[in-house]
Amino acid sequence: MSKKEFPSEKDLDQKPKEDLKHKETKITSSKADKDTQKVGEDLAKEIEQLKAAKAELEDKYLRSEAEIQNMQNRYNKERAQLIKYESQSLAKDILPAVDNLQRALSVKVDDEASKQLKKGVEMTLDAMVKAMADHGITEIKAEGAKFDPNLHQAVQTTVAENDEQKDHVVQVLQAGYQYKDRTLRPAMVIVAQ
Repeated sequence: MSKKEFPSEKDLDQKPKEDLKHKETKITSSKADKDTQKVGEDLAKEIEQLKAAKAELEDKYLRSEAEIQNMQNRYNKERAQLIKYESQSLAKDILPAVDNLQRALSVKVDDEASKQLKKGVEMTLDAMVKAMADHGITEIKAEGAKFDPNLHQAVQTTVAENDEQKDHVVQVLQAGYQYKDRTLRPAMVIVAQ
């Protein structure tokens, strides 16, 4: 037999080492597979957590956008209301002057100077009523109208002469006014019951 058929000492020493390396590789690869699997599971959990966090942030973002839109809508609505009713306080301040001019016109006059003065008061009242009407301030028509608590303030009641007159205004004590669609001051009235 030749030498090649028999393994040398060196070859014998190498063989167990190779077997050992092979076993180590198997053990290491088995351990690596477990580590890889664990890392994969950890990554999957982390991905799920990130997806949940992303969904939560998207929800918060959408809610914030909706809130901003609602605030802008409220602001625009309030601004439109302010613009629409900007003259309301001025109108309320003018109404007592109109009432005083109407009272002045109800006084009887005899002499020529008083008649001229009354004519001037009448012209002033007409100018004020026209200016108020041009700006959306109108008198509430109450005489003979059905009583409406939104437009009329009943300060007294009287007995109705017939069924048609029931719950209707029979006399206006103080005129009421509206500014556009708002009641500035309800008409003070006597209502038939």
